Amino acid sequence: MSIKRRVIVSCMTAYLAASAVSASRRARRTASQGAAPLPAGGRPAAVPLARQTGERDPDALYRDREHLDSARAAQAIWRARLAGTPAFEPAWKLARVCYWLGTQGPEDARRAELDAGVAAGEQAIALGPDRPEGHFWLAANMGALAESFGLRQGLKYRGRIRSELERVLAIDPAWQQGSADRALGRWYDKVPWLFGGSDGKAEEHLRRALTYNPQSTATLVFLAELLADDRGRRAEARGLLQRALDAPIDPEWAPEDRAFKRRAADLLREIGGVPGPPAGRPAAPEPSVERPAAPVAGPVQYL
Repeated sequence: MSIKRRVIVSCMTAYLAASAVSASRRARRTASQGAAPLPAGGRPAAVPLARQTGERDPDALYRDREHLDSARAAQAIWRARLAGTPAFEPAWKLARVCYWLGTQGPEDARRAELDAGVAAGEQAIALGPDRPEGHFWLAANMGALAESFGLRQGLKYRGRIRSELERVLAIDPAWQQGSADRALGRWYDKVPWLFGGSDGKAEEHLRRALTYNPQSTATLVFLAELLADDRGRRAEARGLLQRALDAPIDPEWAPEDRAFKRRAADLLREIGGVPGPPAGRPAAPEPSVERPAAPVAGPVQYL
């Protein structure tokens, strides 16, 4: 081998050795700085998206909303976008995440979240008056305020809630699988008859909502709750609750579906049924996620 070639080989060997030593030192430094060991089974524990570096897609964060940190991170992004350049999409999505935090977050922060949701819904309507999202999420936030914060809030928002949901029906009755019919059914069920409530109209709207999605856990539970008040219709109510338990989880609405399945099981036991796992398969264990409380059953709960 020529002297020149031996020099080149020696330089390459020295470079590779130095690289290996550097990598080893970095690994030891990372370990010494508190890298957590893997749990049994070799898989790391689930980490909320909000705590994962590099993930700042607000839609992905919202899908991870059962971790409230992720919902708050999505909220911050949509709020910043709306403040920078007012646009319809961040406005209605801000109203939606405010509703979630206003019904699932800490009790002492819920009213402020819902008030913020109302403001975002109003802004969404101003930016897109002929789109259903702003009208719907405005009604949802108002409904949670009316349900949770006293008679004055109920009287303040009662008429506006119905008119916003009727506006959604006028724009697109099939939007979000008949959500406006479902919410109006709930409104007519829970508002006293003196102020416009009606069991007949409630059932009409809820059954119409089922035509868009016969497996909607929320609609099935709401209709069952309405029928269960009449002892003569409890057999039908039990059938609806079992349908809710048998329905598949919708990936887009998984947190809500799980909550309504728990609610269906509780009501089925209360009215004399025995809830079981979906037909043909054993009950699947729920993922080990620290979840907020089940959604409040407001008069216009969106699901």
